[in-house]
Amino acid sequence: MTDIVLTLVFSIVMLVFMAFPAMKIVEWIESKIDIPEKWHNVLLIGMVIFLSLLVGLFLKFA
Repeated sequence: MTDIVLTLVFSIVMLVFMAFPAMKIVEWIESKIDIPEKWHNVLLIGMVIFLSLLVGLFLKFA
């Protein structure tokens, strides 16, 4: 249980810092695949959360 809580704490801190890399990744995905405009924000927010969780996991278990 403490592993999950610490991972989420680390991830919440990283939400702000992962916004720029997520924007660049979404731009790259959009250059490769035609994505509708209404899915742009969903994809961006999902990528921010995904990257934050990855960094949180890395900080917890590395």
